[in-house]
Amino acid sequence: MNNLTPAQLAYRMPAEWEAHRATWLTWPRPQGISFPERFEVVPPVYAEIIRQLASFEDVEINVFDDEIEEQARRTLLDHRVPLDRVHFHKFPAYEPWCRDHGPIFLVRNQGGVHERAVADFGYNAWGGKYPPYDLDDAIPQHVAKFRDLPLFSPTMILEGGSIDVNGRGTLITTESCLLNSNRNPDLSQKDIAQCLRDYLGVTKILWLGEGIVGDDTDGHIDDLTRFINATTVVTVVEDNPDDANYQLLQDNLQRLRSFRDQDDHLLRVVKLPMPSLVEFQGQRLPASYANFYIANEIVLVPTFRRPTDTQAVSVLQKEFPNRRVLPIDSSELIWGLGAVHCLTQQEPA
Repeated sequence: MNNLTPAQLAYRMPAEWEAHRATWLTWPRPQGISFPERFEVVPPVYAEIIRQLASFEDVEINVFDDEIEEQARRTLLDHRVPLDRVHFHKFPAYEPWCRDHGPIFLVRNQGGVHERAVADFGYNAWGGKYPPYDLDDAIPQHVAKFRDLPLFSPTMILEGGSIDVNGRGTLITTESCLLNSNRNPDLSQKDIAQCLRDYLGVTKILWLGEGIVGDDTDGHIDDLTRFINATTVVTVVEDNPDDANYQLLQDNLQRLRSFRDQDDHLLRVVKLPMPSLVEFQGQRLPASYANFYIANEIVLVPTFRRPTDTQAVSVLQKEFPNRRVLPIDSSELIWGLGAVHCLTQQEPA
């Protein structure tokens, strides 16, 4: 590669709505720490996610070992999930959050040939919060080798849930996550922005402020604001002025309304509701409808058994006229402090 960056080689990170070859997930382990005392309710949610995805694209599942693969197969069969488009890989990871430890795929068109690569950013379990994480950090390397794709490995720490792109050159993220000293203490904001340009092929970076309350990732963008097409974002807003999320989401909304994309055009901003408070064992959980996943022909939206579920699905269905928007009950899943988008990582066609 002659030490050229992906951007210099004309690679870019595609938008999530571009055609997928597959979706990658990592099957959870009973021994993991993500779902303390509540693990048994989680595999059925996986089964429902996979059942929906497998109708429209392949599903690639990382498993820790033979025992976990057998548990996964049994769960899927028990829930009548056809396995013809489901593939298992013994690529072990301690925790299931594939959005953050999984590969970030890149694409380019070179001389009329469509080519792909993998960006392997460093992973340190959201600032060293949940060691060990060495196995999780290695997942992109396994996937790149399996697919026989070029691998680019910047030294910067970056989780997939902390960024979102429109596929045309604009990336959106948060200051609270990417500038946190627990990720890249030796890098300035300018350094971080340059690394994003070099390795993801973006030209415009938009910075929001804080993430939602209860989010242990220090403010991932996929709980806040998402591109749904090249010129539009949806962003969560809190209507209750007494809620701890109210002001920080208002602040982000004001920033969004001033942001311009790579072509210097203002973004179209669509508001999504926030669910009312979701707690478990006295802990506020980071429940957000922004944690949806765009797959081939469908959009999977986390729901939380709240009155606003229907409104959130309706808003997104209006914005995705060519896809079916399907609710995924994530009221148990959110105990792991993540939802549908946090579990999934798209592989472009």
